Order: sequence, then C-alpha cells, then structure tokens
Amino acid sequence: MAEQTKKETTEINYLNPAYYTNRELSWLDFNIRILEEARDRENPLFERLKFLSITASNLDEFFMIRVASLKDMVHAKYNKADIAGMTPTEQLAAISEKTHKLVASQYSTYNRSLLPALKSHQLELITEHEDLTEEQAAFVDSYFEENVYPVLTPMAMDSSRPFPLVRNKTLNIGALISKKGEKKKTQFATVQVPSVLPRIIELPSTGDGIRRAILLEEMIERNIGKLFLNYDVVCAHPYRIMRNADLTIDEDEAEDLLREIQKQLKQRQWGEVIRLEIQDGMHEKLLKTLKKEFAVHDDDIFRINGPLDFTFLMKLYGIDGFEEYKIKPFTPQPVPALIGETDLFEAIRKHDILLHHPYMTFDPVVEFVTKAASDPQVLAIKQTLYRVSGHSPIVAALARAAENGKQVSVLVELKARFDEENNILWAKMLEKAGCHVIYGLVGLKTHSKITLVVRREEDGIRRYVHLGTGNYNDSTARLYTDCGILTCEEAIGEDATAVFNMLSGYSEPKSWNHLAIAPIWLRRRFLYLIRREAEHARNGEEAHIIAKMNSLCDQEIIAALYEASSAGVKIDLIIRGICCLKTGIPSVSENISVRSIVGTFLEHARIFSFANGGNEELYMGSADWMPRNLDKRVEILFPVNDPELKKQVRHILDVQLSDTMKARELGSDNVYEHIDRRGKQLICAQDTFCREAVEAAYRPSDPIQTRVFVPEEPVEEEN
Repeated sequence: MAEQTKKETTEINYLNPAYYTNRELSWLDFNIRILEEARDRENPLFERLKFLSITASNLDEFFMIRVASLKDMVHAKYNKADIAGMTPTEQLAAISEKTHKLVASQYSTYNRSLLPALKSHQLELITEHEDLTEEQAAFVDSYFEENVYPVLTPMAMDSSRPFPLVRNKTLNIGALISKKGEKKKTQFATVQVPSVLPRIIELPSTGDGIRRAILLEEMIERNIGKLFLNYDVVCAHPYRIMRNADLTIDEDEAEDLLREIQKQLKQRQWGEVIRLEIQDGMHEKLLKTLKKEFAVHDDDIFRINGPLDFTFLMKLYGIDGFEEYKIKPFTPQPVPALIGETDLFEAIRKHDILLHHPYMTFDPVVEFVTKAASDPQVLAIKQTLYRVSGHSPIVAALARAAENGKQVSVLVELKARFDEENNILWAKMLEKAGCHVIYGLVGLKTHSKITLVVRREEDGIRRYVHLGTGNYNDSTARLYTDCGILTCEEAIGEDATAVFNMLSGYSEPKSWNHLAIAPIWLRRRFLYLIRREAEHARNGEEAHIIAKMNSLCDQEIIAALYEASSAGVKIDLIIRGICCLKTGIPSVSENISVRSIVGTFLEHARIFSFANGGNEELYMGSADWMPRNLDKRVEILFPVNDPELKKQVRHILDVQLSDTMKARELGSDNVYEHIDRRGKQLICAQDTFCREAVEAAYRPSDPIQTRVFVPEEPVEEEN
C-alpha cells in the first residue's frame, strides 16, 4: 500500500499552475475579508468605520507597491508567468476588474449602511455643502476665511505655467476656471487640500441632539471662487493620485546606502501615476485634462461615489462621545511567569518565558533592554530593529546603554518599506550616542527580531536572548498578535552570538544549535520538516502540520505541502492574508484546510507545529512562507523547547483552529466562507485570549477587564 501511495504521488505534477492562486488576487480577497468586517452588523458601529478605513489604506499600499511593480514589468516587456500561470498584463487586467468591484462595495457599505447608521446614532456627516442650513453655511464660510484660506495655494496651468506637481496620495480639488466674460475659454487650476488641517470639522450644535460635521474638501469646494478673483469657476471636483512608490536601489553601486535611500525617498513624489481617483460626475473636460497630464488609462481611473480617501474614517473613529459604539480597549495583562518577580534576569534564569502580545504586556521586552542599559553587570547589548515607534523607549535605552559605556550594536534596517525616514533618524541618533550601527546587508532585508544581552555573573558570562515574531514596537504591540521568548539557554545564546557576528562581519557558521536562519538555511529546514511529516504518514505514524502565518505564496513550500497531503499528512493552515495554495484538489490537497482570522487585532504571529510521529516539535519565527522571506531576508526560526511553553504555544494554535466567529475557511471553489456555526460553540479566539490573560493575572482586589461588544440598531440591508 505504501509503495502504491508513493507511486501515485510521484506521478502528480505539484507545480501545475492550476493548483495555485495568483498572489495579488489572493491579497485582494484578504482585503475583501476586512471589508466584510465593515459590513458585519455584529460589530460595533465605530469598529466598522475602522475596518473600512483599513481597507482603504491597504489598497493604497497595494497599488503603490504591487500594482506599480507589475506595471514596471509590463513597461520592461517582462512576460514570464507567475506560479498561477498569469503574465503581468493578465494580472493587471484581473486586478483592475476585481478592484473596481471592491471599491464599489466599499462605497455601497459607506453610503447605504454606515452613513444612515451614524445618523441614527446622532452623528451626521454633511456630504454636500449645498445641504447646509443658513446658520451652518455662515459658520463654514467664517471658518474657511479664518483657518483655511490662509493655508491654501491655488495653482493654475497656462502657457507660462506648466502642470503643477501633484504629490502622491494627497487630496486635491481640480477646477476649470474662466475669466469674467470669457466663459467658453477655460483653463485648469488645482488646490491641494491641506493635510495640516483637520479633515473633519464639527459644526455648531443646533440643539436637536444631533452632532453634525463636514469634510474640509466640501468647505473648500464651497468657497473655491475666493481663490480665483476675477475668474468664474466653471466646475470643481476632488481628485487623488497614487504614484509608484517602490524604491529601486542598486546597493552594489550605492557607496552610501543611507544617502541613496534619502535620495530615493524624494523620488516617490515623482513616480509614475498608477491610479487616479475622481469624484463621480466630474466634468468631462476636467477629467480629460487630468487623464492627459497624469498619462493614466481608463482602467486606472476610479469614479468615486462619495468622499475620496476613506482613511479619514480613522479620525472619525477617534471622535469623542461615542465610546459605547466601540469595542472597549483591552489592557495588556501582566505576564503570568513574571508576577511577583522583582529581577527580570533572575526570572529568566529560572525558566524560559513565553510572551503573547497584546494579551500579555510588551513591558518585559522594554524592561529587558532598559534594565540591561543601566545594569553594571551587563557588558554588551545587540539588537535588530526593523520598525519602531515614534518615541521608542527601546531606542532611548540603547542610546543610554552606549552612553553608560556598554558595547551596543544595532542593526537598523533602512529598507523597511515606508519606515525608511523614521529608521534613518533613529540610526543617526544611535550613532551619535556611541552605538555601533549596521545599516542592513547588501541585497537583503534584516527582518529577524532578536536581542542579545551579555552579562557577567558570579559563575561566568551568561547570554540572555529575546526572540520574537513581531517588531520591537511598543505601539503596534498593542494592536498586533505576536509571540516571543525570553531565554538564557546556552545553546541559543551561542546561536544568537553567531547571528550578530554574521550580521556585523563575514562570519557564516557551518552549523547551528537550534536556530535556522534565512536566506541560507531556513528554506532547507522547512522543507525537511514538511517532508519528514510525509515520511511519517507513509510509515503509518502520526503526521500532522499546523502552520500559522501572515502569507503563503512560495511555490516550493506549497508543492511540498501538496506532496505531504497526498501522502496522508493532515495539514491545518491559519493564514491571515495571501494564500496561493488551493484546497480540495483531488489527490493533491484534500487533507489541507486553510482558515483566515480577521479580528480586532491584526494576526501577525508565525507558529509552526510538526507532529513528528508523536514527538511534536514547535517553532516560532519572523518569516512567512514567501520567497522574499526565505530567499531575500535575514529571518530567524527558533524552537519552543520548554515543555510548559510548548503546551502554551500549542494552546494558541488549538484555540485559533476552534474559532467559529471570526474565522473564514477557504473552500475548494477558492472562496472564503464563514464557519458554519450550527451545532457549534461560539468561540472568538481573540476574545478567548483576552479572557484567559485577565484570568491568569487576576487578583481578588482587581476588577476583571474584558472587551464589550455593543450591537447597533439595524439599518437598510445592503446589496
């Protein structure tokens, strides 16, 4: 029987493009799942606004990077098909069709569901300035004169003035104007809606209990004639462009990487226009001008039935007075293993410590660095930084450690997309404080999350290590779900030292104790672990893979999963975003399930379980199963060795696999559907972890904190 199974699996072409989903279309499916949260009436009203805002910001980045990259391929006449068999041209066509439908659904949700719901909850957004009452109009005009008019810079285009630079992602109002008495002869003018002013302006109360607000662009559009004296404004409409923002840096030719990235950041404002958003009903002559000057095709034009750039909804979310329509913020709880401990290093010496954010506080990670900075026994601190917060206590502690005379080495990844400027500032500050700063590696991004503290103790030198799945960012640690381990295990300490020697010099260890590092060793390790499960299945032994990550699109990994499934391995995948694997393919992926969880927190942890014939191995790390993570980044996979920690990590996976409220499963038709709840217990994994964190840290004198869901009143059904 085993020989027959082996023969059958070898005859299957696991690289068949029909077995794969295009990466970009899968990402759009993920954004649709977020949009479904905005449409879900079980979510509190203001949470729905937040989800809609997230879909808009996600789409912006998708166009600036992924769509821009495909357009570059088309310009370069690069016609190679992807793993799903689609050429760049075919991908762009499919993306355009799907994105237009997505945008239409965004605005249907906003106009037909969210706006009426807001009004029913005593908050009205005035969407047309013509709808203002006489008193409101007087306030708007006065506010414009005093606060807005002095900031605006109208720019016209004529024979002596070329078309002005319109910056990436800015909101603008385009107008056709004509001299008084010369209505037939028009010229183009534009004004940028200033981002330094609030986009949402609340109007004075009318005493009826309803709070009303108007958007800044409506206020400008109403008063735009005041910007062009002696001219008539024929029409005025908002528009917005998206430019290619993908940095192209030849690191081999760049003598100074920092200076080269600073130069490239400026070029983002001049990149090719890849998307034009216009207000639906824009004057055709005005549209013709924009289309010509931005050189955009019809497929790249989005006619918007509502306000452009939904990211303003995040500001609306923050408005005071509507807390009952939001999820009560969760306060990260103390780490159970550290309750009652007064010395962090002593606690780590007792046993490894698991951190599960945001359910457990990120404070121990900050304390790990801040304590080391002032501890006279600490000799050296080494850390990788990918994305940090605006006022990072960790960066401040590293600088203080250097000033205290400790050896501080920090790898600051300058190429962390859209954080380049922030990281350049931190790098310069750390250098000034006396830290040895490494600016990443040529051709690679350093995405690993590792901190090493070298300490002199009575029995000799001891190395303490933090390894994590998420960034050293105290702000996002309250929003992203991540895991980490604090350990002083000697073998991991040796590996950590080898990692930093490799990053700072040219030392490549021939072998590792416990860690697996990309881009050299990690792919090989994952493939070995997957194929080992397949061998266990063929031998009739326990074989099961559970893998939780953000994205899965590596063809070699997927092919190995298909082969393992064919061999009888049960495979459960928990993938938040992109998944290029298909389920339910006869003889290929019938043993594979895929689920995506979209909830209040962004699922970011990477956790991997391999049954290994009954001797389960658990790993966590910084890498998704994507070519860029396995081949083009420095990533770390680390084992969970402590028996108690293994139980805790496996519990995380089990709870997520039992989620029936926020999970969606990928069907054989390549469509994600909510879990069928009939006859099943209602379980929300994120709520479960919140409750468990509170219970683990609960003391009788403390009030129990939990998140509260407040249902909103029903509104008109959407189509």
